[in-house]
Amino acid sequence: MHELEMPLLEMKHISKDFFGNQVLTDINFSLKKGEILGLVGENGAGKSTLMKILFGMDEIHQTGGYGGDVLINGEVVSFDSPIDALAAGIGMVHQEFSLLPDFSATENILLNREPLKYNVLSELFGDRLNILDRDKMNQIAKRAIGRLNVPLDQNMLVSQMPVGHKQFTEIARELGKEATEVSEGIKLLVLDEPTAVLSEQEADSLLKAMRLLSESGISIIFISHRLQEIIDVCDTIMVMRDGKIIKTVPSKGVVIADIARWMVGREVNTAHLENREFDYEGTPVILEIENLWVDMPGETVRNVNLGIHKGEILGIGGMAGQGKLGIPNGAMGLFPAGGKITFEGTEIALNNPRNFLDAGMAFVSEDRRGVGLLLDESLEWNVSFTAMQIQEKYLKQYLGGLLKWRDQEAIQAETEKYVKQLEIRCTSTKQKAKELSGGNQQKVCLAKAFAVSPKLLFVSEPTRGIDIGAKSLVLQALHKYNEESGTTIVMISSELEELRSICDRIAIISDGKVLGILPASTESAEFGLLMVGQKSKVAEGGSV
Repeated sequence: MHELEMPLLEMKHISKDFFGNQVLTDINFSLKKGEILGLVGENGAGKSTLMKILFGMDEIHQTGGYGGDVLINGEVVSFDSPIDALAAGIGMVHQEFSLLPDFSATENILLNREPLKYNVLSELFGDRLNILDRDKMNQIAKRAIGRLNVPLDQNMLVSQMPVGHKQFTEIARELGKEATEVSEGIKLLVLDEPTAVLSEQEADSLLKAMRLLSESGISIIFISHRLQEIIDVCDTIMVMRDGKIIKTVPSKGVVIADIARWMVGREVNTAHLENREFDYEGTPVILEIENLWVDMPGETVRNVNLGIHKGEILGIGGMAGQGKLGIPNGAMGLFPAGGKITFEGTEIALNNPRNFLDAGMAFVSEDRRGVGLLLDESLEWNVSFTAMQIQEKYLKQYLGGLLKWRDQEAIQAETEKYVKQLEIRCTSTKQKAKELSGGNQQKVCLAKAFAVSPKLLFVSEPTRGIDIGAKSLVLQALHKYNEESGTTIVMISSELEELRSICDRIAIISDGKVLGILPASTESAEFGLLMVGQKSKVAEGGSV
């Protein structure tokens, strides 16, 4: 690309403060036509605020605007709303979904851009009586989904989809725009954590689609905490820290350790936690899952048999849709399930979450906004609510228990403990959960689970959307919690290396069943064989 070519996007001397708190300081960068820019930084570094300025979001206008200039093709622009940004050819896939739940994938992909066709009535009475051209809609949606090369059912309602399929629908919507007449003007696409909920195979399909878009002349700003993806797909890497640009470098030759150091301003230990020798012979099975099936849309759980030993950290991995997410959701009663679950020698009746909570189990869901948090409540209420409701923690009792009153001091102290331990970035423990960044919301979900002091904790995708520094911190927190409290942890993750770094054993789920269980120290290639449905020579059949 010619060095003298005018940049598609320039942001010059951008600054922003929220109520006196400076969040962006003198931001300067440019983006060429067809260039893929990797934007990285810890949660709270200012990435989201910078993108909100680019898109003209209300939050920026309602808090005093911003300093500096945004230029498109050399001309200063100031968008009053995201609609204006879209009209100028800028599209965005947000980290949190903006889909209509009762509409199909096709209907969401073509929303507000539906192709219409004439009929007899519209010929007589005007265009308002045109009808949807369903055939053309299906063609466009099929083509957009096809570019992602994923098994997304274009007729499935969003409300029935697992989280990963919702993400594909969001991305396909942008690809659908690129494939229609309406969006011939699309020049720039911002992808905010698009691969956070995807398996490695699905993420690879998306990266290939991004390259095709880049080759067609569309510029991309790719925000991700998966640093190897940033290195693999981006032309340029831009690192933000504390509201400033720390580094802008070509991606060629950059390694993960470099980016991690620039992001956090310190050496980040990405090495595996030391694998311990767990005494399976001398340790009882705390949870026995037999012939479990789960009816969860997008997940296949047919016949899972799994024995989990007291005090271990067991990982559950596998490709998207094969059943790994369905297991905890079914085992904890969130979706219809059958089979048998025995906890500490007692069979627990399925399909009632309270049964499992009362028995001493807890679940951190992969859907933190839909299941995990009370978004309009304070951090204190989020951390304490479940423990208060199930175990009557944080309650002062008077008159022999006849009168119970919330112990506000205990709640605040407990919340402050977890804010410090997990490094939750917040203004205070009174701040509402919805005001935190995605990564910090995930940490609150963990704090809520720790507060219950469970005997067994299911943790599903615990580091989704969390930067590399916080990811290491969360994994260490889980490991420390297991070591100090003896709590059994079952961790479900799409990232194999994440599982290998913390778990004692890892079970790989394929086609709704446990295909094999391996020690976490086993070579990655062996897990890879299991993930693609091939039996590993060293895999164990079921539980130890």
